[in-house]
Amino acid sequence: MEKLSRLATEESNPKSIRLDEMTTNEVLNIMNEEDQTIALAVQKVIPQIEQTVEKVVNAFKSGGRLIYVGAGTSGRIGVLDAVECPPTFSTSHEQVQAVLAGGKGAMFNAVEGAEDDEQLGATDLEKLVIKKNDVIIGIAASGRTPYVKGALIHANSCGATTVSLSSNEHSTISNFAHIKIEIVTGPEVLTGSTRLRAATAHKMILNMISTTAMIKIGKVYKNLMVDLNASNFKLRERAKQMVCNITDVTYEQAESVLEETDYDVKLAIVMIIAEVKKEKAETLIINSKGFVREAVKLAFNEG
Repeated sequence: MEKLSRLATEESNPKSIRLDEMTTNEVLNIMNEEDQTIALAVQKVIPQIEQTVEKVVNAFKSGGRLIYVGAGTSGRIGVLDAVECPPTFSTSHEQVQAVLAGGKGAMFNAVEGAEDDEQLGATDLEKLVIKKNDVIIGIAASGRTPYVKGALIHANSCGATTVSLSSNEHSTISNFAHIKIEIVTGPEVLTGSTRLRAATAHKMILNMISTTAMIKIGKVYKNLMVDLNASNFKLRERAKQMVCNITDVTYEQAESVLEETDYDVKLAIVMIIAEVKKEKAETLIINSKGFVREAVKLAFNEG
């Protein structure tokens, strides 16, 4: 097994060698300076991110799932991205999932040894009954976490698409993935604390993957989240504002149509712009595979 000392994420950062002697202002500035390199590092792996998005889009279109797998910080980042998809895009809790070494309790309390158990990674994925149309993304800053390796091996045996996301070149987990995203973030300001730059980079990449995939399956109109789940006051107000901005109707008109559609923003937009009843708008959206712009075009073409 690869020694941690050989990994770039475990090296000492010469810029912060005096970290314990620095003033608060100096510490904050060096952290900020180092963080500014992350976006450029992400830019270098956009081709691999694009490949991943295309696989995820195909998975969603065929009823497949996006499943993140990780331990510690890496696993928690996967959980964070997954749990935000239902309220943002009205996805089911099954469509985007996260598997965390040690189970749900590990989200708040470290489960010692879980990340070192390769078989546990395979067993946890086995419980989800992985299919060929699923995409599994294994996340590990070090790129060598046994739990993630085991999960990827199992996913491969099921014929699923596998992706590795790490912060070191030639990562161990890359050997078990169809798509290899190796974003080199370098030594951390606090040596070995990959919850810093490495984790930030991984959070950015997961945001890019899930958001872009949702755009490509019709969850967005213009740059608006028209498939949001308006489950509270703030989101209902956001829904009304979106309908007002897109259709130029009054607040009261938007509210009235949204109440008729049970706050389905897509449905409300098509009803207003195409000037059709709810049932017709539903058919238009189905026939356009969920894309608002296409639904409106279809309505006008039929007219």
